[in-house]
Amino acid sequence: MHQFKELKIWQKAMELVKEVYLITKQLPTSEQFGLTSQINRCAVSIPSNIAEGAGRNSPKDFIRFLSIARGSASELETQLLLLVELDLIKTENLIRHFELLEEIQKMNHSLQSHLKTKI
Repeated sequence: MHQFKELKIWQKAMELVKEVYLITKQLPTSEQFGLTSQINRCAVSIPSNIAEGAGRNSPKDFIRFLSIARGSASELETQLLLLVELDLIKTENLIRHFELLEEIQKMNHSLQSHLKTKI
């Protein structure tokens, strides 16, 4: 259906994953199997679901996977906010992450709206 690597939303989501991995490297080793693992997994889930949806044969399937990516982005935002609440990371160190998340969410909404016109 779509070449996922050409999608701007996928490219932004990949950028976010790299940023997330850099921030989770700063977390205490006691969080390695807790928050660190969970945060990394849901960050990776965003571009992965975009790619999987793009590889499907119908706009309806693509929309479903974009919805999953949207859920993963919301989950990631919650977990990043939790890092701040637990005093593990300062808010100013996450500004770029929150900006990317917002941009990805807007792109996701627009892409879903566009795909719905093809159904």
